[in-house]
Amino acid sequence: MGHIAIITDDPGWHGRRLREALAARGYQHRYVSLTACRLDLDGNPIAVRLPGFEDRLPDGVFVRGVPGGTLDQVVFYLDVLHALQELGVPVYNDGRAVERTVDKAMTSFLLHRAGIPTPPTWVARDPAAARAIAERELQAGHQVVSKPLFGSQGTGLKRFARMDDLADLEGDNGIFYLQRFVHCGSQSHDFRVFVIRGRAVAAMRRCGVTWLNNVHQGARCEPVRLDDRLLCRLAEDAVKVLKMGYAGVDLIRDEHGRYSVLEVNSIPAWKGLQQVTAVSIAELLVEDFLSLCVPSPAPEACAQ
Repeated sequence: MGHIAIITDDPGWHGRRLREALAARGYQHRYVSLTACRLDLDGNPIAVRLPGFEDRLPDGVFVRGVPGGTLDQVVFYLDVLHALQELGVPVYNDGRAVERTVDKAMTSFLLHRAGIPTPPTWVARDPAAARAIAERELQAGHQVVSKPLFGSQGTGLKRFARMDDLADLEGDNGIFYLQRFVHCGSQSHDFRVFVIRGRAVAAMRRCGVTWLNNVHQGARCEPVRLDDRLLCRLAEDAVKVLKMGYAGVDLIRDEHGRYSVLEVNSIPAWKGLQQVTAVSIAELLVEDFLSLCVPSPAPEACAQ
């Protein structure tokens, strides 16, 4: 029987769905917080210590959450994921994928460099430079959105439509991440496409009660068929560029019908999406994840 570590501080709905899908395939699980892990580099063959895995390494690690914290703390959490990967433990998504996507600046840079359509974006440390960019955009008839470099669920986003609004333009921890606002018609909406192993498996339209379309901000979820190949191909291409096992890709379509990628999430929620799709996302995730895992017969084999 295989033993899987689910990395999370709050299993909740998603943790239960993963647990059920793993159990249906004969795998045991433990919920593990990265805050409780450590590196033992004293000659012990099991150099990465996870609670619940005292005498062996897990057969696989499913990452459902990476805690916030200071720079040192977050680097350590990622060190644990990198070390597990180095020891041959499949990590899903791995530390590199998390690093590339938890940082919106790097995500935007890699998408832009690969030619994936994404809204014009600027990242700066200098407040004067950020204000000059925002003023230039407003003078050209565009609106601007500021976002935290690290963040999710629409928290901390601000929209600037007039020069007077720029009095509230502030950096998040000293960094300004600015993106041109995309008008999508009278009803604010965007799209979430779930991609697993390079293939779009489910999609939804998120209709916001404000200009924010996040489910956490009250957006309504509507099903979307996967026969829109442009939508699916852009999502699949974005995930390929960022080298991820699975992802939730957020896209928006402007008033002229042109799609662009807003964000790519390496630890995506799918509760809202599951409500409007017939496929079991947890089962698809676990099926793909377990294809990477081969249960080890003995602790000695795990430690090699």
